[in-house]
Amino acid sequence: MSKPVIEYRDAFHLDAPPGAVWVAIERFDQYEKWWHWLSELSVEGDGLQAGSVLHGVVSPPVPYRMCIDVTIVASARPRSIEAVVSGDLVGPASLRLRRSGSGTAAEVAWTIEMMQLPMRMASRVAHPLLQWGHDRVVQWTIAGFARRTGQP
Repeated sequence: MSKPVIEYRDAFHLDAPPGAVWVAIERFDQYEKWWHWLSELSVEGDGLQAGSVLHGVVSPPVPYRMCIDVTIVASARPRSIEAVVSGDLVGPASLRLRRSGSGTAAEVAWTIEMMQLPMRMASRVAHPLLQWGHDRVVQWTIAGFARRTGQP
């Protein structure tokens, strides 16, 4: 049987330049207002710097909640972030930003393993449903960044 893992890699275009996208990503105090799927967010450290840790609860549109920590491993403003996710999800994650015309090409990638026993069991029989919930959260996040960086 396969591991309860979600692998994700995609690229998005945002109309704002990388510096403006980076500033939006740093607006931790606004995340819970922007996204209904995120709660209990707290940050240890100095923003998007190596060593900073974001703690939060993710509630996708399926019947489970996940407590996660995202530790920034490396950061190069406004180009890239390497992170490690731990808690109810575990694995590496990355973000790359590069200028594309007057906007930004944003590339994201992660491989996360579900650690909660009910999620692991659900993944065996309903992985498409879990993937669907994951993909909705990603879509909401990208749409939120697009709105906050000046895109219609």
